[in-house]
Amino acid sequence: MVDLTKGGFTVHWSTVTGLIALWVLYLWRASVHSRRTPSETPSALQHVCFATGLLVLFLSLNGPVHDISDYYLFTGHMVQHLVLTFVAPPLLLLGTPGWMLRPALEVPAVAAFARFVTAPRVAFALFNLVLAVWHLPPMYNSAMYYHEVHIVQHLMFLVTATISWWPLLSPMPELPRLSYPGQMLYSFLMTLPMTIVSVFIVYADHVLYPAYASAPRLWGLSPLEDQRLGGLIMWIPGGLFFYLLTSIIFFKWSSSQRDDRAGAQVAG
Repeated sequence: MVDLTKGGFTVHWSTVTGLIALWVLYLWRASVHSRRTPSETPSALQHVCFATGLLVLFLSLNGPVHDISDYYLFTGHMVQHLVLTFVAPPLLLLGTPGWMLRPALEVPAVAAFARFVTAPRVAFALFNLVLAVWHLPPMYNSAMYYHEVHIVQHLMFLVTATISWWPLLSPMPELPRLSYPGQMLYSFLMTLPMTIVSVFIVYADHVLYPAYASAPRLWGLSPLEDQRLGGLIMWIPGGLFFYLLTSIIFFKWSSSQRDDRAGAQVAG
């Protein structure tokens, strides 16, 4: 148990090691490719996006966010999960040029597997199935009581969340994005399974996750109030996130149509 009243910033070096390894691999791959093809190198914006994604992962898996979510509040855990699935993966994808990943597709088995898992229906199903299963009380409670299971839970969230973002942010034409209308529908549908899971949590009449029932209380929240607030955080901010994303995609689609019409008029 970590005592938050003592302050400080707890660091879990296994996460730091993994994040440093990802950053070193990114820089090494960029350096090797830029020597072979000087015209292709990650832009400053891509560097910033990737580094910010790693920083977000560090801050969500260490320090107060980690301590509150693991030892005190279910609400904190829901905030952590939203960050792990809705913030870090899109930043990492936006920061990764397609050419950095393309050599992996030269292996036929890898290419076939990548095409399968990044297909919109599969990507949608994988993420939402993982989300739902890990919030079932037996699975969630196992993650709370066994650290190794908790690590697996977070890794599955990160991997399937990254896959779920692929139809929206793919950096590779070989594994293409959906069309703008398809992206809008996909974003809207992403709210539905999350809503079902949230309703299950919010309207439960008893504490689903015993680890939080025996945890020290913060901010005057009872275990059941904490559980309901956590469910609402998944439900409302999580849903609004995808509604906002749908709106952004709509405006991008409208802008692209205006550009196409302007180009057609100039050509005519």
